[in-house]
Amino acid sequence: MLNWVEFVTLLIIVVAAYFSIRVSNLLFAVVALAALSLLLSLEFYLLKAPDVAIAEAGIGAGLTTAIYVLAIYQIEKRDKKK
Repeated sequence: MLNWVEFVTLLIIVVAAYFSIRVSNLLFAVVALAALSLLLSLEFYLLKAPDVAIAEAGIGAGLTTAIYVLAIYQIEKRDKKK
């Protein structure tokens, strides 16, 4: 059963990566990247690497997503001033 869970997780990771590349809405792309990172941390946990999974979840999904959202907010704020 674990092989199916890993396969489905990897399949959803590929779908999230595709959406993060192909969408034109930047915020949706950042959300897709955050989902990809969370699923990647799940995959690391399933592969018995919990320390890597925690680092990926904290940095990849948390910190990186926050930085991207703040950057998008600043760009939109700057564009509205012009």
